[in-house]
Amino acid sequence: MHQPHEPTPASRTTPRAATSQTATPQAATSQAATSEAAAHAAPQAAPHADADPHAASRSAGGARILVVDDDPTVAEVVSGYLGRAGYRVDRAGDGPDALARAAARWPDLVVLDLMLPGMNGLEVCRRLRDRGPVPVIMLTARGDEDDRIMGLEVGADDYVTKPFSPRELVLRVESVLRRTRPAVAARPMGAAGLTVDPAARRATKQGTELALTLREFDLLSFLLRHPGRAFAREDLMREVWGWDFGDLSTVTVHVRRLRGKVEDDPARPRLIQTVWGVGYRFDPTGDAPDADRTGADHG
Repeated sequence: MHQPHEPTPASRTTPRAATSQTATPQAATSQAATSEAAAHAAPQAAPHADADPHAASRSAGGARILVVDDDPTVAEVVSGYLGRAGYRVDRAGDGPDALARAAARWPDLVVLDLMLPGMNGLEVCRRLRDRGPVPVIMLTARGDEDDRIMGLEVGADDYVTKPFSPRELVLRVESVLRRTRPAVAARPMGAAGLTVDPAARRATKQGTELALTLREFDLLSFLLRHPGRAFAREDLMREVWGWDFGDLSTVTVHVRRLRGKVEDDPARPRLIQTVWGVGYRFDPTGDAPDADRTGADHG
């Protein structure tokens, strides 16, 4: 898969997690609905922290998930798996219905189809973000990289391409929700005018609160914990996302979005620097050599 131009060589990209089944989205989900054996086929590469999605999600305390998909078969299968994993599930078949249900009962996470009739998933995601913070996992039948990146650009925290394993989706949901629960011993930290309070899930720049998505917050927190250290995109995907496999453009997009919120001049970043041939590092001094900052638009 073609990746955006990056300081890390293309040969270092890893395979994506959610594309190994070959049936159409409708066929895959119908099989899952009609045959328990088919549905329990081995899941694809997924977040490594929990092998049992049911055991993992029990720790989520019955979080509320809003599933938005105009295909009733897909919605039924996804809702069924999430329900059996211990989640409370609401369903919506289109964008306006999703926004109305979210307003009535704000969800802990949204599983959102990109290709909705009328108001598409990107616009639904934008409007949800305008109303308040909520993690979003985007579902798409498209294989085009631009669509996935566009979803991440509007604030989706993760995406899964149809056809997908319902069991993997449950693991992805748990992975995202787990990131919303701060570590018990996490303490506020700060550098270069930035402060992060993991317990409150609050970040500020020069005293002004930053509007960060779930993954942007986690990424900034991780970088602040490791000032001056360079990380490859694979390292960031493993440490911040909790994935051993995935599309590295996910990291690229989140770094670009985070720079747009913490840098004085995102086109010439001084805090989140590109390290050519490696990846990225956080420099609390903001004194990036010209060689590191040149071409920042590409990374």
